[in-house]
Amino acid sequence: MRIHLPPVLATVLSISMLGLTAQSSDSPKPVPSMREQAEIQQQWLKLRLERVLPSLMRKHGVQMWLVICREYNEDPVFFSLVSPTLFAARRRTIYVFYDRGPGKEVERLALGGGSNGGLYTVYRDPEVEGREVYGEGQWVLLRKLIDERKPGKIAINISHTHAFSDGLSSGEREKLETVLGPEHLKHVVRSENLALEYVSIRVPEMLPVYRRMMETVHSLISRAFSNEVITPGRTTNEDVVWWLRQQVNNLGLGTWFHPSVRVQKAAKTGVSLLAEDEPMVIDRGDVLHVDFGITAMRLNTDTQHMGYVLRKGETDVPPGIKRALANANKLQDLLLERMKPGHSGNEVLADTLKAMNTAGIKGSIYTHPIGDHGHGAGPLIGLWDRQEGVPGRGDVNILPSTWFSIELSATTPVPEWNGKELWVGQEEDASIDENGRISWVLKRQTEYHLVK
Repeated sequence: MRIHLPPVLATVLSISMLGLTAQSSDSPKPVPSMREQAEIQQQWLKLRLERVLPSLMRKHGVQMWLVICREYNEDPVFFSLVSPTLFAARRRTIYVFYDRGPGKEVERLALGGGSNGGLYTVYRDPEVEGREVYGEGQWVLLRKLIDERKPGKIAINISHTHAFSDGLSSGEREKLETVLGPEHLKHVVRSENLALEYVSIRVPEMLPVYRRMMETVHSLISRAFSNEVITPGRTTNEDVVWWLRQQVNNLGLGTWFHPSVRVQKAAKTGVSLLAEDEPMVIDRGDVLHVDFGITAMRLNTDTQHMGYVLRKGETDVPPGIKRALANANKLQDLLLERMKPGHSGNEVLADTLKAMNTAGIKGSIYTHPIGDHGHGAGPLIGLWDRQEGVPGRGDVNILPSTWFSIELSATTPVPEWNGKELWVGQEEDASIDENGRISWVLKRQTEYHLVK
């Protein structure tokens, strides 16, 4: 279901996009002003609370959902429920979502803190709170609220499997159980997929901004893997890493992980996914790999591309090295063909690996959801060291209206390297729309970035 953009959001996006499209296609795309960002994010939040949350509560048969946390010990779902100007819980914050039934809006109540720009109703009783010991008033209010509404099923965030669904701390849980008492406690359930799916589902209005973020990522990688940054025989991989970090800072963006640049040489093949290697000088004939992500407006990207440093006299990448990237692209195709809503991450992994082996590709798949978090909420499709599947986290089904970071690698013998294997890592963000169709957010890499 779609709704028309609210006037404020439509206006802000139009202004922002005009500013973005005025830039050169090869230049990083700036984000809007902080004020504009907050207005856009607030509208995203409104849409998620009005459009996504009620349907999920009804899907999972939950009449009331409690999100309880304290300052600097926030529930992971907290930041997907609050305004962009809110950076922490206020002392103790309790959000109560109550489904009043078909045809009625889900009630959104805040016990502690403000209304998040009018999206929540602040539930207070100064007389009750004033009589209580400091810090106890909210619990009395919560009991009063539940006594009044008498919900049939009360969801709390406890999970052994998903971090996004495990935000209720042990201390708050003990206090909650005492406050509720046996009468209400029998209605409490762990509805772990409610929090998980709320965090994972995207509203389509987010996609234009996310695509602009991806354009910035591609632009920065293209510049990093060029003579603007790399002088063969002198520049190290760490020089490139810190150039990327500085550019992100200069653009007013954030980063959710420290980028890495790996170098593969004909005389020294192989690449470590774990070791913190010493800085390596980039020479002609080297193959480069970057893993790079940015953060803006509480969204995260994750991208891996490959580069090649031309030897003297070369004008193009050697055929064997090209073939290595083509194999990774083929593996991307095989994976995307199988990523359909209703299939679990483990099912997609097993089916894709079978097709990969049939195609004669040696590879590995470790794709993950992305969005509010870099390693986002939803089904894992393998881990780099778990190609047999991931129990629990890989058993979750793919949903429409979600984003994934299509992360994988292929290893290919290269004739120009005397048959030694070249590892090619690829990662590109993709979106699954509300009808279940998957497509790249921007585009994938099919040619190496060239350092001349």
